[in-house]
Amino acid sequence: MSASLESRTPSIQPLDRSVEPRIRAVIDGKAKPPGSLGRIEDLATQLALIRHPSPPCADKATLLVFAGDHGLTAEGVSRYPSAVTPAMVKTFLAGRASANAFAAAIGVDVEVIDAGVAVDMPSHFKLIAARIRNGTANAAREPAMTCDEAVAALARGADLASEAIDVGADVVAIGEMGIGNSASAALLMHRLAPAPLTDCVGAGAGQDKAGMAKKLAALERAAARTAVTAPLAVLAEFGGLEIAMMAGAIFGAAERRRPVVVDGFIATAAALVAIRMQPAAQDYCVFAHRSAERGHSLMLAALGAVPLLELGLRLGEGTGAVLAVPLLRAAARLWTDVATLDDVLAGKI
Repeated sequence: MSASLESRTPSIQPLDRSVEPRIRAVIDGKAKPPGSLGRIEDLATQLALIRHPSPPCADKATLLVFAGDHGLTAEGVSRYPSAVTPAMVKTFLAGRASANAFAAAIGVDVEVIDAGVAVDMPSHFKLIAARIRNGTANAAREPAMTCDEAVAALARGADLASEAIDVGADVVAIGEMGIGNSASAALLMHRLAPAPLTDCVGAGAGQDKAGMAKKLAALERAAARTAVTAPLAVLAEFGGLEIAMMAGAIFGAAERRRPVVVDGFIATAAALVAIRMQPAAQDYCVFAHRSAERGHSLMLAALGAVPLLELGLRLGEGTGAVLAVPLLRAAARLWTDVATLDDVLAGKI
């Protein structure tokens, strides 16, 4: 990590694993057979470690949806035009996207951020204007952004997560909208997992066989253009502004000792960037689900991450992250609300 980046990236402390045996002993002592709640017990342990010495809490969750466009769309990597990105931003603002519906059902706040939509968005009281530039450049031909722009996007994402925590968020969830961003995520995975490019490229929003061939060819040109492997350089060469801000949001939440719920393929690519830059960031990530997008399972494996859900989702928007929030709430309540077995047996309940 460069000195300039170190000065502008929050300092993330790894979790204190020395207290984990005590935390697990508390969970084992609840009114249930030890281990009987399976991975919810592991999640409760992670949440308790994150908030230690305070008790875990996941009551208030905020989904940050970052929107940005990609110059790679000029290469035909998506079946949809970039015009869909601002149209979907307006849909989020109207509360009519899938992420809005799921968030309303579960009680999750939604913040919509213009990280770098290609066209100027009309002012809207619900839209957070945070754009670094009007979309990225075409990564098949030139760097998607400069290193300074990547650093600025990371810092802005960190600030937005911190601001959500300032107004009460116990949990930060990250999601995105951006035509072409599965292509960007595939390139990030290729260099940072690392993995063969052919294993990283999927159908995205629904490419047919011909479209997949065009997408792979474009990404091969992008990958051949530069051999960079350092995480910040890879982010600048291939990343999206919304992906960079999601990575920054992970930094911001981790610095404030709050869990970050990571959505699907694109959000996991952001987590991959963040973790390769600051490995301690992984301690604060809860991986929501295994996407149906090709490459997601391999990317999760590269991080040693096991997601909570497997629902065949591949929409993005933070939909899977929102659906995982009730599991975090249940895990936190296991710690705070469930009686101890000793109290039950002593008739104190």
